[in-house]
Amino acid sequence: MSFTAVVPTTGIAGWSFLQRTYNSQLENFSTSQMRVRENQYFLENIGDITSAADLVGNRRLLSVALGAFGLQDDIDSKFFIQKILQDGTNSDDALANRLADTRYQKFSEAFGFGPGEVRKTGLQTNMIEVVNRNNLEAFEASVGEQDGSMRIALFAQRELQDLASQSFSDDAKWFNLMGQPPLRQMFEVALGLPSSFGQINLDKQLEVFREKLQAVTGDSELTQFTGSEALEQITNRYLARAQINELSAGSDSSSIALMLLQT
Repeated sequence: MSFTAVVPTTGIAGWSFLQRTYNSQLENFSTSQMRVRENQYFLENIGDITSAADLVGNRRLLSVALGAFGLQDDIDSKFFIQKILQDGTNSDDALANRLADTRYQKFSEAFGFGPGEVRKTGLQTNMIEVVNRNNLEAFEASVGEQDGSMRIALFAQRELQDLASQSFSDDAKWFNLMGQPPLRQMFEVALGLPSSFGQINLDKQLEVFREKLQAVTGDSELTQFTGSEALEQITNRYLARAQINELSAGSDSSSIALMLLQT
């Protein structure tokens, strides 16, 4: 038996409900029979996986491994995924390091199949972390089936704070954010940027992102999102704008205002 996330309404009102019920919903989701069976199989068998080819060759294990990093859509791209794992992340020319989406780096690092890396599939603590990440990602996907913007907001609660707390330069943090589709979409919507924005020069994108964020929060640096106040502000702004965008697709301005007041 599976558990489906409950999101009764959209926008900030729906987000408030989800925040209040998050812990209980995640617990019920993670302990459903289907999740328990999937997690148990993974933990009982992942230790026997000693190479990238082994992992790619076991679809059931690979499903959990990819799902933990939000990469489940790549499950049929076996050659690509095997290359990501085999190259590792120690070399600058490793495939994962050449991709804008940094989730591939985290995925490769989690299993340690690359040159000079320590294989982690035999480390129970590490594999439990993969299982826990998979539960989070799967729960967020379940939320996304009800409301896509809520899924992105949940993703940002952990990934944006983690990114903001890293020790590298703020420019590097911005480029990292721009390479993660969920975070990029959140900021583009929250800051009122058009869908075509990603087509301009990267350095110009960075300049615009900084200017827009400065205008909204008074600070252009991502370090501010280590704190809950700035994170809540950008999240609420994103959800409000996402709701307006959705409503505007099929309603006039007066109808939108009335619906927002009612929620």
